[in-house]
Amino acid sequence: MPTLKDIRVRIKGVKSTQQVTKAMKMVAAAKLRRAQDRAIMARPYAGKLKAMLASLSAKVDTSLNPLLSSRPEVKKVLVVLITADRGLCGAFNTNIIKLAQKIVTVDYAAQYKNGDVSMICAGTRGFDYFRKRGFNIVKGYPAVFQHLDFSIAREISETASSMYLKGEADRVVVVYNEFKSVLAPVLKAEELLPIAAEGSGKESSSDYIYEPSPSAIIDELVPKHLNTQLWRVMLESNAAEQAARMGAMDSATENAKELLRTLNISYNRARQAAITKELSEIVAGADALKG
Repeated sequence: MPTLKDIRVRIKGVKSTQQVTKAMKMVAAAKLRRAQDRAIMARPYAGKLKAMLASLSAKVDTSLNPLLSSRPEVKKVLVVLITADRGLCGAFNTNIIKLAQKIVTVDYAAQYKNGDVSMICAGTRGFDYFRKRGFNIVKGYPAVFQHLDFSIAREISETASSMYLKGEADRVVVVYNEFKSVLAPVLKAEELLPIAAEGSGKESSSDYIYEPSPSAIIDELVPKHLNTQLWRVMLESNAAEQAARMGAMDSATENAKELLRTLNISYNRARQAAITKELSEIVAGADALKG
């Protein structure tokens, strides 16, 4: 049975941990507000750019731009994985890593067996996990969310486009956590390349005058679209991470509170038992003196 001193030391340790988790929750909440605003503001521009590209794609021969042209056989695959740099955010990293591993080893099992699945990992957790297990990582960006910058999204986009154009990848898939609410992120796996030629709706049937030409505009829009989509994905992941960390730290703080309640009960019981024992010894001593 633990002594009073042992219980006091443990209570002190739990209180210190509770203060840390409470502070981390407040920091995550402050970061979440900024990250959420950035992610939400990026959505309309990314959506409109995608719609404009889809509208133009319906008016031109998509084979003129190789990034719009799908290939009959997918021999090589590139997976772009976005994870967090740090832990203490619940199952945020674990879930997205499991999804990425399933995509690589199950969905593209034949390509993986032939060594034709490569990865780009943005975020320390995903990079460390797949590097230690011998996966083919062509580029890694650890600690990318310490100073999140658009140039990283552009660099990843250029690498993915270059690999696709060179035939080093026939399909590019991006795997990330999308921010939907504070309660839980949504695991997403989206095909980045080739760019789907959608847009058979009302916007496509509109009669516009294009200058200089639809194909020239597409050539200009495609890299902007890829850069913007990857930047949006990174902003979504960052907001989802802060929400997950805030939730995890809130749970940890509540658990510490419950543990303190249990420890205080144990401490009072042990203290009461010690006092009762001392009183018994005093009474026994007094009786012995009388005898």
